Parts: sequence; structure tokens; C-alpha cells
Amino acid sequence: MLVTALIPARYDATRFPGKLMQSLGGMSVIRRTYEAARNTGLFQDVIVATDSDEIEKEIRSAGGIVFRSKRPHESGTDRIAEAAEGLTTELIINIQGDTPFIKKDPLEKLIRLFTDDSVQVASMVQVLEKPEEIDDPNFVKVAMDRNNNALFFSRSRIPFLRDTNAPITYYEHIGVYAFRKQALLDFVHWPTGNLEAVEKVECLRFLENGVAIRMLTVDYLGVEIDTPEDLKKAEKLL
Repeated sequence: MLVTALIPARYDATRFPGKLMQSLGGMSVIRRTYEAARNTGLFQDVIVATDSDEIEKEIRSAGGIVFRSKRPHESGTDRIAEAAEGLTTELIINIQGDTPFIKKDPLEKLIRLFTDDSVQVASMVQVLEKPEEIDDPNFVKVAMDRNNNALFFSRSRIPFLRDTNAPITYYEHIGVYAFRKQALLDFVHWPTGNLEAVEKVECLRFLENGVAIRMLTVDYLGVEIDTPEDLKKAEKLL
């Protein structure tokens, strides 16, 4: 199976503009993410899709491949779909540009899910334990069925703990997706649904259009850098 990693990299992030070019241990966040993806050895190509001169220069200086977006995009998935149109690949892994601690083992397990021909889209979760993180809207929570398919994604606490004696595990969505190429291309032709618009969680578009997302539970993957506080956490972890 031919597998390509695509890293969407928008400079003007809403919550933390310019975060991908912030220094993390003397190297930019996007460079660390790119290097981590390349070093797994899992991919035919690792390509950064961006609208930024600065990010393009940073990745090319590392000998990397850059796809320059030709049109504006609402989401990272839209951005990589444009890059994927001209690729001859069976499977595309979307690695967010702000995940510099990505590892080989969970990515390899994610790819392995596609030995099941019914899987069109897959992603990752990790267990959330801290109450402040469970209630934090920056942590997207996931409810899953018994087959590990996502039922819903929300910035709210899901499920609601009506029965405080009932055992429950909370899961955080990790921003790494895998798509069969056609599923990714279908995504960009669907209009944004009400659930996606309200939650601002793009993978809800798949659920609103009846496409299941198979979830893989993984161990702690480090820090996704969404805020300046996350960058401080990443520095400590590094």
C-alpha cells in the first residue's frame, strides 16, 4: 500500500498566530513535526501543504517537499485534499503541523487499520483523566461505539455524567487522520454541516455524511501546540 503523509501548515492560526514558526528547543515547531514524520520511515513521501512563504522556506531548507496551496481553505483537511488531487497514492495520513512529538508506532497501527476494506477514514484518541482537561473546549472529546467507530466529537464533556456512580472513560481526539484517497476528495465536495459549524470540529463532516471514522486508542503522544501555554508544556517535555 502506497502511503503519503501530508502536513497542513497554515501560518495564521486563529488561537496562536505564527505558532508553527515558534522555536521549540532551537527548531521551529513545523520543522520538528516534519522531521518526526519523515524519521518514521513509513511514508513514500512527506509533504507540507502551506500558504506561507516563511513555512515553505523553512521546509525547503530542510530538503523537504512543499505543496503551495493555490486557493484559501477553511480547514487543514481541505488544504491537504488540494495537495492530494495530483498524487498517485492509496492512503493519505494527515499529520497536523503542531504535533512535533508524533511517533512511528501509533502511525504504523493507524495504517494497519486499513487492512479492513470497510475502513475509509481513521483517527486516534488518548485517555483524558484530568477534570480540567475534560472540561476544556480546546480538548476535543470523542464518544465511540463497541467497534471503535466514532459516535460524536465535541468540545463539551461527552458523555454527560448524569449517574456519578457509572464508570466512564473520557477520550481526547488527536489530530492525526488517515484517509483512503477518494474519501478525502469526497470530503471537500460536501457542504459544512450544522454540527461541524457549531463545534468547529471538521471531522464531524464525515459523520454528518454517513462515513464512519475508526478510532485507534494510543498512549500519550505529547503536546499539540494550540496555545502559548502548550508551547511552554512542549518545551518542558522536550
